[in-house]
Amino acid sequence: MCKVDVQERILAKNESTADHNRSHMRAAGVLCVNLMGSPGAGKTAVLEATSRGASNDLSIGAIAGDLATDNDARRLQAAGIQAEAVNTGSMCHLDAELVHRALHHFRLDDVDLLFIENVGNLVCPAVYDLGQAVNVVALSVTEGEDKPLKYPTMFAKADLVLLTKTDLLPHLPNVSMQAIHDAIARVMPRPRVISFSAVDGTGVNQFLEWLKEAA
Repeated sequence: MCKVDVQERILAKNESTADHNRSHMRAAGVLCVNLMGSPGAGKTAVLEATSRGASNDLSIGAIAGDLATDNDARRLQAAGIQAEAVNTGSMCHLDAELVHRALHHFRLDDVDLLFIENVGNLVCPAVYDLGQAVNVVALSVTEGEDKPLKYPTMFAKADLVLLTKTDLLPHLPNVSMQAIHDAIARVMPRPRVISFSAVDGTGVNQFLEWLKEAA
């Protein structure tokens, strides 16, 4: 049996579990968002700011994936988000089975919006369907203007890019927002970008409106 056959079997099993997850969340009326991005792109901060900006009748849950520690999950819990930590050990992404197990710890009837905060990585998470409804990629303005061109698969599969840490732009005179937008447009079939700052609240309301449209 060759390596390709093994990989195909693994992905087929993952897709089957992902379909089960998707059906489960749809039945519960929950919008599931796969939030991806590099380590340090600000994914956890995005969720904290989104929780602060959400109305009281929008209940948010999150599965926080990381190689080790429950630091992100504890941050999210402190922000009023029902959160579950998932440690992957040496695996650089979440898969549908890990999400399936985490869902058993959730009170989905109490959740309107479920974020899957994927492991910080711009390669592996793009390949694995988790059962999400939409994909969102957090891209920090500090990461370099050509990141989308270096990791095209991630951005090609994104429904939305959150251009994070925009409050730092006054301190980054060599960063061109136009160059970042141009790079995204070259690899994303339907470019949709929201400038976002968890510090000053830029883009939070736009993001919440986008989520409402996606639900």
